Amino acid sequence: MSASYEVADPVFRRLISSHTPVKALYTDCLFAEGPVYFAAGRYFLWSDIPNDRLLRLDETDGSISVFRQNCGHPNGNTIDRQGRLVTCEHSGRRVSRTEHGGTVVTLADRWNGKRLNSPNDVVVKSDGSVWFTDPTYGISDDMSGTRANSEIGRCNVYRIDPADGTVTAVITDMIMPNGLAFSSNEKILYVVDSGRTEGEEHPAHLRAFDVRDDNTLGGGAVVAECRQGIFDGLRLDDEGRIWISAGDGVHCYDPGGALLGKILLPEMAGNLAFGGAQRNLLYVCATTTLYLVRVKVNGARII
Repeated sequence: MSASYEVADPVFRRLISSHTPVKALYTDCLFAEGPVYFAAGRYFLWSDIPNDRLLRLDETDGSISVFRQNCGHPNGNTIDRQGRLVTCEHSGRRVSRTEHGGTVVTLADRWNGKRLNSPNDVVVKSDGSVWFTDPTYGISDDMSGTRANSEIGRCNVYRIDPADGTVTAVITDMIMPNGLAFSSNEKILYVVDSGRTEGEEHPAHLRAFDVRDDNTLGGGAVVAECRQGIFDGLRLDDEGRIWISAGDGVHCYDPGGALLGKILLPEMAGNLAFGGAQRNLLYVCATTTLYLVRVKVNGARII
């Protein structure tokens, strides 16, 4: 498939190579999500939510295999400061961590004594705290999780304290909190609200929150509005530009929220991650397919 680019600002031409093809690496997912790259092992993991599995791409030889099956309908994944896999599970209704020996442990499955909805996406801050979103997508039907009623009655963003495991709601005013990412200096937390899936009157935008020294949040201004479907997952490059999935592919914004351009795909993009030795390989999970785009930027380090 040939790459299709939409340039909104001339800067975008310096970030991509217009003649570089978008390569489809795998096309047998029901809904691809949760990409995460493990530099030490040169491999890449992602979720296939309805098929209840994690898939693994070996970057050294291009081989693809099932990493884990029947694993809680995984969605978002990340890597912590010790190189361990952290996963949001829909039907497990928890955030889990895979230890170096392979044991899977629960980091959080309740807030104020009530079961979480269906954790969606997750990031780890340099202090070891784990931040995750908790919409109801994984309990709304039996395809992406297990149908159930929300015990909490709303959708929040949470922080897990690294010292004692306390789960604190840090954002409580969103309809469907979804993808999230820290700026490189961790002074800003970007969070998607994909509430538009619940009705046209609800938001489909990206907000930016100021992260205070005590890990409380302020601000929350809207940075960008999605005009094609909804925003979902996002990553930042090492100059603070925002690369975010949308209904027509991947949108790129400057740190202030000005649209620079788009990588257009034939499927709705769900999430993305930078990989490769120089973090200049952009892996995109787009519904049925895992795509690879070589770009002229370097993804921000997440560990």
